[in-house]
Amino acid sequence: MPRMGTVHKEKYKTFKDVFDNFTERNLFKLQSQGFFDELGSPVSIGKEANVFTVVCGDETRVLKIYRLQTCDFNKMYEFIRRDPRYVAIKRKRREVIFAWAQREYRNLLKAREGGVRVPTPITVLYNILVLEFIGDSNGAAPRLKDKKPLNPERFFLDLREEVRKLYLAGLVHGDLSGFNVLNHDERPVLIDFSQATPVDSRIAEEYLLRDARNVCKLFCKWGVECDKDEFVEYVRS
Repeated sequence: MPRMGTVHKEKYKTFKDVFDNFTERNLFKLQSQGFFDELGSPVSIGKEANVFTVVCGDETRVLKIYRLQTCDFNKMYEFIRRDPRYVAIKRKRREVIFAWAQREYRNLLKAREGGVRVPTPITVLYNILVLEFIGDSNGAAPRLKDKKPLNPERFFLDLREEVRKLYLAGLVHGDLSGFNVLNHDERPVLIDFSQATPVDSRIAEEYLLRDARNVCKLFCKWGVECDKDEFVEYVRS
């Protein structure tokens, strides 16, 4: 595997405003462990997280990096403390952010094991996730909000089935919308799983209804006849 050389270090410096020293050290560590060879291009730069493509041999992967200084860790804490898996978590910025990234990794693994169409999680280190790249040689698969399906009704039925498989796997996404579903070759791929919660959580049903409402609202705009209550009933069946 290529060693971290001057060229690679300069690439990190290009993004000095989004990589703090702690994150940069751990990016070097992941690189030295062979999880990627070289930093690629930014997919999105945000207040909460930055997403980059990386090269690993002949494969493209994705880095999702939660920002340690600008993340709303209080909001994260309010979400995560209601998850039965994290009841002992303390309200400390780094502890919450690291748990948030780990939670997304665990949720993606669980979803993947349940046959849900999601990016394969490869590893997690503190606030950094390495994920499967969803797309092709032309770039990352577009979010549903940016690419209306050619057949919205068929896409809706596929998406509803993915939500059902996720529920059977023991999770509710909790933030489904046109922002968190990819349109990959006219098939849905669910992303952004940090807020997903186990079905035995006391807020799971609230999350499921919210997902149903958001999905139905979007597809109704595209002429698909759908009802949030019927959506929920199907997912639970």
